[in-house]
Amino acid sequence: MAGLCEGRVVIVTGAGRGLGRAHALAFAAEGARVVVNDLGVGLDGLPGPESPAAQVVREIEALGGEAVAHGGDIATPQGADSLVEAALDAFGRLDTLVNNAGFLRDRMLVNLDEDDWDAVMRVHLKGHFLPLRAAAAWWRAEAKAGRPVAARAVNTSSGAGLLGSVGQGNYSAAKAGVLGLTLVAAAEMGRYGVHVNAIAPAARTRMTERAFAQTMAAPEDGGFDAMAPENVSPLVVWLGADASAGVTGRVFETEGGRITVMEGWRPGPTADRGARWTPAEAGEAAVKLLAAAEPPLPAYGSGPA
Repeated sequence: MAGLCEGRVVIVTGAGRGLGRAHALAFAAEGARVVVNDLGVGLDGLPGPESPAAQVVREIEALGGEAVAHGGDIATPQGADSLVEAALDAFGRLDTLVNNAGFLRDRMLVNLDEDDWDAVMRVHLKGHFLPLRAAAAWWRAEAKAGRPVAARAVNTSSGAGLLGSVGQGNYSAAKAGVLGLTLVAAAEMGRYGVHVNAIAPAARTRMTERAFAQTMAAPEDGGFDAMAPENVSPLVVWLGADASAGVTGRVFETEGGRITVMEGWRPGPTADRGARWTPAEAGEAAVKLLAAAEPPLPAYGSGPA
């Protein structure tokens, strides 16, 4: 199973189903040894009857690859630390972390209670931070010990984090937070040989196939299945490989056969009077600047701008 990731050890969180499973299998197909993390919970984050991580491990082994399962809660310090330890115990090293785990608790803002806010922020944002911190600590220690590091972290954001999504205030805020975390981690960890990037994928998963059933449906004529999660994995594998050297702090949208580099917030039209504005003057200046600015893209579910 030699390939782009031959010899690398890769962690994928939420890898029992959907995008995570596709990523784990794709990394294994390129020669990586994989730690398959999955807590085995439902769409709402509540425990299910059994974790699917072991099944993905069996799939990888059936293809001739090497993998181990990890069932810990990566949104806890103990779970995140044990995730990195699982890679080190099984394979002696860690090269790539793919943060993918998540679930939904969608509500309109006025109906969104604190528990649903906290649960989604916990799994998506804290569930990125803690594994990233644990992995980064090991990579930094390796670099300081004089051992070469060519590490990669791939975070999972969303179009909801880039643009917002009606009925998903908690999810959108968490995924926007992932983008900020990615930029900071890339800036801080580059000196240790660590590249950190993010993707904003669109694919058919348990989280999307109900909310966007018509858009996510597989074609009945057997044509190209643009929403298959396997379409996203090639970019993730490349970002997780040595081949992506020099690429860090970037965000990619990816779906079907399309890859887009997202350019983020950049300064637009500006006015500077060199002194304090009055409220009326500030408003007049803002109106002129808005007239010269590019219109924003609409949030998902809101219709045209």
